[in-house]
Amino acid sequence: MKATAIEFRLRFLIHAVVYTVGFIAPWNYALHLDTISTWQLLAAWSFRYAHFSFSAATVAFLILGILFALIAASLRTWGSAYLGAAVVQDVSMHGDQVVAAGPYRYVRNPLYLGTFIHTFALALLMPPTGALFSILALGIFQLRLIAAEEAFLANKLGEPYLAYLDRVPSLLPALTPRVAASPVHPAWLTAILGEIYMWGVAASFIITGGRYNARLVTQGIIVALGVSLVARAFLPKK
Repeated sequence: MKATAIEFRLRFLIHAVVYTVGFIAPWNYALHLDTISTWQLLAAWSFRYAHFSFSAATVAFLILGILFALIAASLRTWGSAYLGAAVVQDVSMHGDQVVAAGPYRYVRNPLYLGTFIHTFALALLMPPTGALFSILALGIFQLRLIAAEEAFLANKLGEPYLAYLDRVPSLLPALTPRVAASPVHPAWLTAILGEIYMWGVAASFIITGGRYNARLVTQGIIVALGVSLVARAFLPKK
């Protein structure tokens, strides 16, 4: 099922609500469930079943979180540089031309893929049930957004976009470019500014993760979110 126009318009708010619910996991309190972080739980499981020391497992999952955050930030910035930060942040769908440059030569939806990888980084900081909820809810929502966008682009751009759909995978990137490059020049500065939240999350993991305190990393992410909201005022308008 495709996402509706109002869902696309409110997609950033919906993402924020899902993440917030994932962090709070209100059902945990109603059901009297443990509220440890997924990071702690995975480290404890590794200690119990995989014969890692708890400290080594904790460091390993911190590194995994850093990698998730960096890959997500890099992928989204790469995609935004070629698509345009104004288009990425806009509440309306756009379909002026087929953009087959940068990551779009390897995968059709690098921005959604980056966000989904980002969700795994945040999930480490959430209670386990909140992490599961966020991964499933965002995964389903993003598939619906992709279905809506691709139907819109196919209807507006016609055969050129249908040919692009046929050659470039949706979410699992190809190892080599599948189409010739479009004459698009990347705008790296505005892309970085538009994805400053993603880089702030990566910085929070790197700077505060060594304290092995999920709450402290989460506080850094909240600061990154605030900075990104201010930065949006300086982005070019479509």
